Order: sequence, then C-alpha cells, then structure tokens
Amino acid sequence: MLELLRTDKMKSTTTRLLFPEQSRELLQILKSRFEKNMQRHRDIEWDQVQSGLQANPGKLWSLHQMEKTGGEPDVIDFKTATGAYFFCDCSTETPAGRRSLCFDPAALESRKEYKPAHSAVGMATEMGIELLSEAQYHELQQYGNFDTKTSSWLSTPDNIRQAGGAIFGDRRYGRVFIYHNGAESYYAVRGFRGYLKV
Repeated sequence: MLELLRTDKMKSTTTRLLFPEQSRELLQILKSRFEKNMQRHRDIEWDQVQSGLQANPGKLWSLHQMEKTGGEPDVIDFKTATGAYFFCDCSTETPAGRRSLCFDPAALESRKEYKPAHSAVGMATEMGIELLSEAQYHELQQYGNFDTKTSSWLSTPDNIRQAGGAIFGDRRYGRVFIYHNGAESYYAVRGFRGYLKV
C-alpha cells in the first residue's frame, strides 16, 4: 500500500497524505522533470513550486496518483492570472494506467454489459484532479507531440454531454484533432490527461 490515508476523527475529515519518504522521492522526481523541460515553464522557479506543494500536502498525494498511473506530471504555464501553478500530465502518450475508461459515472452506469473498470471523470475525481479542457489540450500540444498513437478524453461542454456525447483529442498527421464519441464508449488506446492547480 503506497498511500497513507489519515483520518482526523475529531474534525470528521479525511486527508490523503503520503509518507515523508514518499514525499521526498516524489519531489525529487518532479524537480528533475521540471529542470529537464524548462520550455514548459520558462518564467517559473522550482523553489516557489516546491514551497507551494509543501504547504499543500494533499496536492502531493494527487501528484503521486498522476505519477504512479503514468502521467509524468510537470508544470505547464496555462497563462493564469491567479498566481497558481498548473501541473499537467506530460507523458508522450495518454497515461497507461488510465486507459479503457468511458467518459463519466453516468456513462458507466448506462452500460448494461461489458462495463469498463472505471470512468475518466470518476477516476479524476478520486485522484483530486480535473480533465484538461480543449483549450488546455491545444496549449499542451505546443510543448511537444502528445497522443500520436493514443487519445485522451477532454472536459466536455454540457450541451454535448447532455446529448450523450463527449470529446477527446489526439495528434495525427502533424496536427491536433478534437473529435466526439458516445460517452459510454471506451478503447484500449484512450485514457485521459488531467491537471492539478497548486
């Protein structure tokens, strides 16, 4: 069991935390990836990011979930004016530990047979992260060639979801494409990319 689930019964709250050695190991992995990919965050200093993470240990738990499912999270500057740092799954292909998922819990429930193990939205919620939006996905693609063999579910506008669909993205033929599918569908090469705001 890699995670440590600590419960404060006096406050009736549950906080998901890592063991200290896990936190140190994860911070080293994140720092190394950050320093190797400065083009993703040219105006951001690692020390500031680390301070933000150490002040929010629950965020480290979510980053650990991203890392262990193959996301290779790194800081991406999504040009926010809030002063927050955005960690995004930067694995070349959609994270291997989050594939063969339908879109959301409602889609999962709608399947009468051959249900996938989980849904993208449901798993992201459990991990404490959010699916990338279409705009964020396009911006991520400016930093490299992602999903050239796979695809990733994306946060879907309400009107599309209410009609039974969901959107996903990939890169083929040197450009980024955004498509649609039935939300209940799932494929071995489709997962999801998430982000975490710190």
